[in-house]
Amino acid sequence: MSQKVWGGRFKEETDALVSRFNASIGFDRRLYAQDIEGSMAHCRMLAKQEIITGDEAALILEALGEIKREIDRDDSAFDNDYEDIHSLVEKVLVEKIGPAGEKLHTGRSRNDQVALDVRLYVRDTIHVVIDLIKEAQLALVKLAEKNFALIMPGYTHLQRAQPVLLAHHLLAYYEMFKRDVERFQETLKRTNVMPLGSAALAGSTFELNRKMVAKELGFETISENSIDAVSDRDFVLEFLFNVSVLMMHLSRLSEELVIWSSQEFGFVTISDAFSTGSSIMPQKKNPDLPELIRGKTGRAYGHLISLLTTMKGLPLAYNKDMQEDKEALFDATDTAKICLEVMSRLLGEISFNSERLKAATECGFLVATDFADYLVRKGITFRESHEIVGRIVLFAVDQEKELHELTLDEMKGFERRIDKDVYEWLDPALSLKRRNIPGGTGPDMVKKCLIKAKRELKI
Repeated sequence: MSQKVWGGRFKEETDALVSRFNASIGFDRRLYAQDIEGSMAHCRMLAKQEIITGDEAALILEALGEIKREIDRDDSAFDNDYEDIHSLVEKVLVEKIGPAGEKLHTGRSRNDQVALDVRLYVRDTIHVVIDLIKEAQLALVKLAEKNFALIMPGYTHLQRAQPVLLAHHLLAYYEMFKRDVERFQETLKRTNVMPLGSAALAGSTFELNRKMVAKELGFETISENSIDAVSDRDFVLEFLFNVSVLMMHLSRLSEELVIWSSQEFGFVTISDAFSTGSSIMPQKKNPDLPELIRGKTGRAYGHLISLLTTMKGLPLAYNKDMQEDKEALFDATDTAKICLEVMSRLLGEISFNSERLKAATECGFLVATDFADYLVRKGITFRESHEIVGRIVLFAVDQEKELHELTLDEMKGFERRIDKDVYEWLDPALSLKRRNIPGGTGPDMVKKCLIKAKRELKI
């Protein structure tokens, strides 16, 4: 076992079980690039402040670069015989250049070091996730354009409600994803705060140039309170919340793909390349990918609740409990990334059954609201027209007819002001055209939304 970086205070060797339980190297070695990047910036600042010499800094920087290249080439280049990624880098550095490497940790603690590493990681990850969300948005826009002419039932309570353009329905998810991007961008502002220089919790006795380090690492500002800086994981919680909401949106879309691809609906066919089969039933073609996305949403929620629970009872400042943030963060990141990649590809592998969609809009009284609006234009209050149309629908159900199949005399039996022009209001296609208001499902408005979306995505 490598000598602990804190071993001077102790006269007994750490129990092997304690070392294994206490270590985080098994997962936080993932932060090696951020740890080395932060160490290089800290090193340059120490030299600028004449806390270490220029020669020492040059030696340290060269060795740090070499360590990064070695890990880049082979992530298992160094075994897990270290407590964490910070001690790994420091110990290997000292092995390479001797006592000069021991000076790198001057003016910092693992508390502010890990806070820096995690902020750098979250910042980098946010940019990647935003790009992946935009790829999913692009897939939705392409799908909406390709199927622009298709009409489908809009649903409430999973019951047929009113006819809508399929493109309008798909663009609802575009809007959800747009809010996800905005949330991650907002979190980025609060993540991009440089904590290094806070040391363990009280700052440093050395004249550290924190703003120099912040500028070199691309941070917008430095932390104002050293205690808060080392104990803050709000930005990780925000990130996990954002991932949870994103996964909820992906899950809702997945749920609809599962439903729509069923034989009962038959709205969608998922390509064989993005489906799986059954080990016992030869005829089966299963929507496993959207089901998995739907399922993985639960683990994203779990990570958020886990870290919220970890943080809720912690006194200031740093506590070892906070080590539990990383596995939640890393797994949530991996989950969001793979689910976004799969969904973007999956959307390009589905086709819509226009006949099934059309047939679904022609039964179920989807134009009943239009009928009520028609009566309002005849001088009847909406509440009264709602009542009249409700009774006409009940009559049609008893007659096993749709509204457009009723005769004019049958409808006049409920309200004498109904005339032959009513049939124009009972056509699902014409129903869409009457909804050309901002935010509505009218074709003209949906076209404008598609143009706006493409402009936002810069395509």
